[in-house]
Amino acid sequence: MYLTKEQKASFFETYGKSKQNTGSAEGQIALFTYRIKHLTEHLKEHKKDLNTRRSLVLLVGKRRRLLDYLIKTDIERYRHIIKELGIRK
Repeated sequence: MYLTKEQKASFFETYGKSKQNTGSAEGQIALFTYRIKHLTEHLKEHKKDLNTRRSLVLLVGKRRRLLDYLIKTDIERYRHIIKELGIRK
């Protein structure tokens, strides 16, 4: 498995408010970003894997919705997470 419990907990501890707060937008965005990078690398090798491609598109949409939510609620949290993860251009 490419993502262990410890790695997942470290995402929420680093980017979220605490290790137990798995619902924080920042923690979820960090986790989605890791999974998106992993799936992108997989698709570079396996170009015809359409199920993985669909999963990647769905994950990007989820992350986009969470980022839109952060823009509406707290622009500073949005800017901070974008800068830390290096998502934007």
